[in-house]
Amino acid sequence: MTETNVRQLFQSKFGREFHLFRAPGRINLIGEHTDYNLGYVLPAAINKYIYLAIQPNETAKFHIQAADLKEDVSFDTSFHKDTLPAWARYPAGVIRELSNQGYHLKGFNAVFGGDIPTGAGLSSSAALESAFALALNYMNNLELTRIELARIGQQAEHHTVGVRCGIMDQFASACGKANQLIRLDCRDLSHTYFPFENMNHTLLLVNTGVRHALAESAYNERRGQCEEGVRVLTERFPGVESLRDVSREMLRIAKKDLDPLVLKRCEFVAEENERVIRTCEALEKGDMDKTGELMWDSHQGLRHKYEVSCRELDLLVETAKTISGVKGARMMGGGFGGCTINLLETRCVDLFKKVTSEKFHNQFQRHPEFYEVTIADGATHND
Repeated sequence: MTETNVRQLFQSKFGREFHLFRAPGRINLIGEHTDYNLGYVLPAAINKYIYLAIQPNETAKFHIQAADLKEDVSFDTSFHKDTLPAWARYPAGVIRELSNQGYHLKGFNAVFGGDIPTGAGLSSSAALESAFALALNYMNNLELTRIELARIGQQAEHHTVGVRCGIMDQFASACGKANQLIRLDCRDLSHTYFPFENMNHTLLLVNTGVRHALAESAYNERRGQCEEGVRVLTERFPGVESLRDVSREMLRIAKKDLDPLVLKRCEFVAEENERVIRTCEALEKGDMDKTGELMWDSHQGLRHKYEVSCRELDLLVETAKTISGVKGARMMGGGFGGCTINLLETRCVDLFKKVTSEKFHNQFQRHPEFYEVTIADGATHND
């Protein structure tokens, strides 16, 4: 669904002038499952978007059309989430969080659509939250900062959608900058932008087309295991408040106190936080070989210690290792499907696609999808 399509649909349905907002999906170069452990991540906004046409309607009702799904909903602030389709809980959650903070919101008519593949791990849900948060901030003169809007999106997921996510996705969508990766400290939201504008290298996503039903429950399970680890570690190390505070040496000392499975989860998070820092050091030196090496290591940790990979993701990463010019690859996102992210020399893109597509088809009797992405600005008002 293009921006033009969304504009035309709004005009045909509501026949009025409107505001147009655009919010991007995101990639995460490295730093997976560290955000809800208050650690480091390295995401960026990308050039795939949710487009939102919206206008106040002088009522207390919120009318939203999901153009890609051809579905409509209408509700007010007293809605019960179980009466809404799953997609509507994201904007409804944003409305509820703002209302709960004491803001009086104007009713509106809205149409949205976009080109972020759903189920690919590119955070179309966070983009949807960011688009609505920015629009409501503008239309109601709330004067909230981008970081505050990102928090609103995160709380919408927690309280209305039911996913206890970290803040990385919403932060990247709201605060991204073109050609800049964001090293985000998820404990205090301090952040640094790292230039990523290398004409000789490409970021290429490969979509498995797999979306396992257990991903959401497994996500919450992993979070619970990490919290159990913190509970045990706090008894031995009183200064520990999250896995962000835990080193590999501390885990070695406390090894006998921890359930073996919980220990593996904690080891991955401690190691992944270190990898983010080392990746930023490599990027500052322009060292793509080291950056790629850390990406390979990240995938092995996600596969064997955090156990959120799957056959399709593993095949893609193993295939990438055999192709000349590929610096690094790993699964990206919550896991059990979605995309791999691949850092490779631009000259190798066509060869990479050919080899990867053939190997994947031979194994699974279908072809993966490829997305060449560029790093883009965060959510914008596009009137």
